[in-house]
Amino acid sequence: MQEFTGPGGAGRGPGTIPGLVLLYAEEHERLPPAFPLTRSRIVIGREAPCDVVLAVNAVSRVHAELTWERSGFVLRDLQSRNGVIVNGERVDVARLEHLDEVRIGDAIFKFVDSDAHEYARYRLDGTTVSGARRRANARSALVGGYRMDRIVAELERVAPSELGVLVLGPSGTGKEVVARELHRLSGRQGPFCAVNCAAIPAHLIESELFGWKRGAFSGADRDRVGLVRAAHRGTLLLDEIGDMPLDAQAKLLRVLQTKEVLPLGGTQPERVDVRFVAATHQDLARLQREGRFRQDLYARLNEYELRLPPLRERKEDVYALVRAFLARHGRPDLSPSVPFMVALLHHDWPYNVRELEAAVKRALTLAEGLTLEPELLPEAVREAVNEYGRRAEGSGAESNAQPALAPAPPSEAELRALLEQHRGNVAAVGRELGKARMQIHRWMRRYGIEVDDYRR
Repeated sequence: MQEFTGPGGAGRGPGTIPGLVLLYAEEHERLPPAFPLTRSRIVIGREAPCDVVLAVNAVSRVHAELTWERSGFVLRDLQSRNGVIVNGERVDVARLEHLDEVRIGDAIFKFVDSDAHEYARYRLDGTTVSGARRRANARSALVGGYRMDRIVAELERVAPSELGVLVLGPSGTGKEVVARELHRLSGRQGPFCAVNCAAIPAHLIESELFGWKRGAFSGADRDRVGLVRAAHRGTLLLDEIGDMPLDAQAKLLRVLQTKEVLPLGGTQPERVDVRFVAATHQDLARLQREGRFRQDLYARLNEYELRLPPLRERKEDVYALVRAFLARHGRPDLSPSVPFMVALLHHDWPYNVRELEAAVKRALTLAEGLTLEPELLPEAVREAVNEYGRRAEGSGAESNAQPALAPAPPSEAELRALLEQHRGNVAAVGRELGKARMQIHRWMRRYGIEVDDYRR
């Protein structure tokens, strides 16, 4: 067989190795967590001599092939009985792009354009393969494999320092969990406190943060310790920092510079020892350009930046998260069916881990047996699989058909207008453009668009 000379081939670094990462199969304990693609032609089937052997239900003896063509991998169905599904559509041939979801029989994968050998160390249940070790030393509340292990390892390195940390990521990705882990790993003796800057009216945020002295205003009949002083010797999470009013930003900057707090109505500042962690889903660079966020405050808060990926980019963690939520809510005896997992993996999860937990809680509450079925899921998740497995238009009827060229993207302005029109509903934008939701997400990443900016 010809040696692969594309990404990850001879003379290239190991980080460029593409591959198929397992998202779910009932037989996941017996399957490798990932299949790095290091040759120019890979045959996938149920038994040897196929290069990728999938001994799972509904896989044909020789099922599909992956070939390197024109700087990309092309997947072809080799006239299998049950076909090949890419991003929810049945195809005869498809050019794979990063994070495309591929179903072969009852095994579901995602295609990655790099780091396949890293994913191969982590099993779906959260354990590592024989001989592999996690980067992080301690167990964490952050559930997941390769990508989350890297984040926890970063937290272990940064936590003992005094660096201010800025946690970025879409809503529901676990920014507060990260902040709590940072505090736990820091060894600081004080409490962990959190404030949601978006939930406090602008005229109250200063008093909430800095407190007040008796008589500072009508009704102030006693001293009030603000959240900054309440977190003395501990950690304060400033959640949704992008929504903090400019006046409060200026006073917070002074606290960061002087390590002192002046309560409302006070005359003498008070020393504080607080580790500040800020979090937001917003684009702070854009807010600075618009004059809505202070550059000097950003520089103080962002001594170390940590980004959390949306759930749609780490679906290899969905099964482990489901098991964790079942245990958390007292039903570890329940098990997801294959159709249940198909529905979970096909859904976009616009509200990320928080939305997944809500869906699992709903399912376990309604479950009558020990197996979770898709009818127990919320309507939005069920709707996403209504047309799952339909044949893609123009996929090519012959096994040797040439894949279509990558779709021409809309302009950034056009895409932003559609997101505004549909209030950040990526599935609706995809339907209007006739493209899969993953393609919409690719274009958004290309233009640096955050979908949360359009949800309301």
